[in-house]
Amino acid sequence: MLRTVLVMALSIGCGLLTGCGVSSLNDVSPGAQSLGSTREATGSVSKPAKNTGAATDPTVKATAASMVAVAQPGSASYKIGPFDVLDVSVFKVPELSKTVQVSDAGTVNLPLVGEVMAGGRTARDVEHELTKTLGDKYLQKPQVTVFVKEYNSQRVTLDGAVKKPGVFPIQGNLTLLQALAIAQGLDPAADSTVVIFRDQDGQRAVARFDVSEIRSGAVADPQLQAGDVVVAGSSALKEAWNNFLRALPIASAFALL
Repeated sequence: MLRTVLVMALSIGCGLLTGCGVSSLNDVSPGAQSLGSTREATGSVSKPAKNTGAATDPTVKATAASMVAVAQPGSASYKIGPFDVLDVSVFKVPELSKTVQVSDAGTVNLPLVGEVMAGGRTARDVEHELTKTLGDKYLQKPQVTVFVKEYNSQRVTLDGAVKKPGVFPIQGNLTLLQALAIAQGLDPAADSTVVIFRDQDGQRAVARFDVSEIRSGAVADPQLQAGDVVVAGSSALKEAWNNFLRALPIASAFALL
C-alpha cells in the first residue's frame, strides 16, 4: 500500500504550483516541520528555488497554523457529522437534557423539540436553534448547552510502516503521536519519518515530521484533522521514499512554537 501511495504522491508532484519561493524538502533540517501545497495539473515539475525567507511571510505562517489547527475536533468551527455523540443540557431542566447520537441522516431526536438537523452544523448553531424553539414554545429564557462528546464521524488514515494500518475515528483532539499509538506504533522497519497529507481549500497540503524529534520534545506534536492521511516511511523502501521527498516542493520550513 505504501508503494501505491508513493506512486500517487509522485504523480501529484508533476503539477506543482510555481512561484512563492519554493524549496525541496531535502533542504529542510531533520526534525523541522514543513508544509507544501500542490494542485493536480499537467506539465512538468518546476525547478526548486532557494528558500528566500518565506518562513517569516505572514501568509505562510497562517497556512502553517491551519495545517495543525483549523477545523480540528474540539474547535468552535467543528461541523457535526453522522454518528457523533452530543450532550444536550438544558439548565435546571434535567428531563430535557439528553445524550444522543447523530443519525446517518444527520438528525437527533430530543424531548419536546423532536427531530433536529445537527449534521453539517456547529454545536453553537444547534444551541441557538434549540434555545429559540424551547423559548418560543415551552420555557422562559432557556439556557441550552450542546457539547460534542464523541467525534465518530471523523476519520484519519494511517498507512506505511505502522504495525496496524487502517482508518481510525477521531474522538476528541488527536495528535500525530496518539494516532501512531492507535496504530500500535511504528513498524521495526520504520525510519522515523512521517508525512501527513491533507486536502485544504482544493489543494493537497503536505507536512513532514521526524517522530524522534517529536518524542524528545524538540518539535511540537501536531494535531490531526478529519481526512488526514498519515504515511510512515520504511527503511526497506528508503530510496524510493527519499526520492519522493526530494521531488516534493514546500512553501517554507517553519517552527510551530
